[in-house]
Amino acid sequence: MSLLERVLGAAFRLAEFLAALMGLFILLVILAQVVGRYLGLVVPSALEVAGFATAGLIFLGLAPTLRAGGHIRVGLLLRRLPPKARRLAEALSLGLGLLGALYASLQMWLRVGESYRYGDLAPGLLPLPLWLPQSFLALGLSFFALALLEAWVRLLKGVEG
Repeated sequence: MSLLERVLGAAFRLAEFLAALMGLFILLVILAQVVGRYLGLVVPSALEVAGFATAGLIFLGLAPTLRAGGHIRVGLLLRRLPPKARRLAEALSLGLGLLGALYASLQMWLRVGESYRYGDLAPGLLPLPLWLPQSFLALGLSFFALALLEAWVRLLKGVEG
């Protein structure tokens, strides 16, 4: 296994770990809200921070899910294509997906910088700086673009798996 493969593997494991932490955070927030309701306490902005964490979980999970082959594919169509046409269709879809992910990633990082510069805060009771949850989305999109690039290069090289 090359150094690049080990680095990419570590990066995608980091994305997976951060997504799992988001899931754990959602669980803890909801649990605190349930216990708080039983005790007559209010957890401020619980739904808001759980929503931010849900978005982070989804975006951080994109790259590991792609590597695991868990994204929805049009397998019925691909299986019916001849090998060369199938490879072309996959290369085209990965390439277009990569361009879309790169654009979305760039725009999200620009939004993070803008939110940081202007000191944007979440509108709920908890004055959470918006650049924090936005960073998880931008990071997830960046990991996803990297995973798409890896898959595209592997397809072009003819490497299986």
